[in-house]
Formats: sequence, structure tokens, C-alpha cells
Amino acid sequence: MPDPELLTSNSELDHHVQHVLTARQLTIATAESSTGGLIAARLTALSGSSAYVMGGVVTYSDQFKRDLLGVRQEALSGYGAVSEPVARQMADGVRELLRTDLAVSVTGIAGPTGETPTKPLGLHFIGLSTTEGTWVRRFIFEGNRGENRQAAADAAFKLVLDYLDRNL
Repeated sequence: MPDPELLTSNSELDHHVQHVLTARQLTIATAESSTGGLIAARLTALSGSSAYVMGGVVTYSDQFKRDLLGVRQEALSGYGAVSEPVARQMADGVRELLRTDLAVSVTGIAGPTGETPTKPLGLHFIGLSTTEGTWVRRFIFEGNRGENRQAAADAAFKLVLDYLDRNL
């Protein structure tokens, strides 16, 4: 049985995203690595989500990032899976794949293993692809694995709202 702490949501934040997507009749997709589907789970936990959530892809392996999302091998080899270019290509790839108005991507090191000298635990890149462009933000979260995954999901929701509320 999944850890209930990993499935909890920021209800106010989740409902705000739902309200804005519904009011503007926009669709969204997700491409997740370190969050393992948590963003999609939170989006679809709300009744009526089928009106705006078209789907999501969890791509832990580089192969599936390439094969499903069109992430270029050069980005993976040159920057690594946890990088701005990969987050950008993941977001663009899933938006194109599922033909949505918006797509959010997450790639990161949730912990407790996986850090390198240049990539600390908690490092995440969160991307947002829209018809107007693609933005990526870099974060370093300082919790345990579950807290880092939750923080990354919250940051993804906030990035979506930043775009929708202020039109980045």
C-alpha cells in the first residue's frame, strides 16, 4: 500500500489549478520522473478532472525519455537527465504527444541517493510548455524523499498558476 504521506495534496493549490484550467477551458499533461506520477495523481484526485487532464507519462529511464517524449540523446549525454534542457524537452514532448494546451515536467534527485558533486540531493528542474513558449525553473529542496517529491509537485502547480495568473 502506498505511503499516505506521498499521496497527500495541497488542497488549496490543487483546487486553484483546477478552477483556472476549467474556467479557461485549457488542457494539461504531465511528464514526470522524480515525482513518479504524483502530479498526475493530484490533478486527477479532483472530481471533474477529465475535462482538463489528458494524461501523463512517468519516464524514469533515459530510454523512455527519448522514445516517448523525444528528449534528444545530446541533452541526456551533455547535461544529464536532471537538467534544464531535459526538463524543457520533456514538457515540450508530452504536450506534443498528448496535444494539450499546457504540459508540466519534473526531473530531479529526490534522494536519499543520487547526488553528485555538481547535482545535490533535492535538485529539481520543473518545466512548463505552452503554445506561447516553454519555461524551466531550478529548485533545490531540503527534505527527505517524500518531502522533496511533494515540494516538486507543489512547485509544478505553482509554475502552472504563475503562467495562468500572470502569463509568464
